[in-house]
Amino acid sequence: MGVSMITVIIVIVLVALAVFFLRSVHATTKQRQFDDARAEAGRWVERLGGQVLNLTGTTIAAKQALADASERYHAAGSQLEQATSVEQAGLAKETALEGLYYVRAARVAMGMDAGPALPQDEARTRAGAVTEHRRVEVDGETYEASPRPGQNTPHYYPGGEVAGRPVPQGWYSQPWWKPALIGGAWGLGSAVLFGALFTGMSGIADAQTWQSGYEAGQQDAGDSWAGLDDLDTW
Repeated sequence: MGVSMITVIIVIVLVALAVFFLRSVHATTKQRQFDDARAEAGRWVERLGGQVLNLTGTTIAAKQALADASERYHAAGSQLEQATSVEQAGLAKETALEGLYYVRAARVAMGMDAGPALPQDEARTRAGAVTEHRRVEVDGETYEASPRPGQNTPHYYPGGEVAGRPVPQGWYSQPWWKPALIGGAWGLGSAVLFGALFTGMSGIADAQTWQSGYEAGQQDAGDSWAGLDDLDTW
């Protein structure tokens, strides 16, 4: 066997070892990232569980918010259990965080301190928040929106994107966003309802912008709502 052939073999072996090493490092790094993401999500799920199990609603609004928080707790736990990637672990974390927003709303509805602030969410902030009481009638049905819980507005939403469009943070007479949340698409009359509820309300997109989609541009939803994820501002 000539010197050149030996050199070629050595190069091939070295390249194979280098590829194996790099793949091993990549796999180790990926596993560590997943383990970290899963542990982070687990902490939020555990925190949500502690609140859900130790709070009892004393008002209709608080009971409804805690029911929604409990639903997110079970969903987050299931998502975390089935997670096999960093992205899936992140989804479990986001679900748990949403549940904690419902917990904060329930505490506020019972006249309690809202508790520690939660991480800001860009989509939630950009969606804006209900700043005044509105009562409208659309297709023969009455809808109400308010910045505060009340007998007629027991349904809370922490704000954010639903099926590609923003739903402002606030309290509502009914969860008009739920069909889109479940089905992944808005009904034909949704833009009319959105416009009726929020036209002229500061910090919230107009109906035309809403119908164009969340990423189409929030002309009316400015940076002034950057702190609205903290319910203490209500």
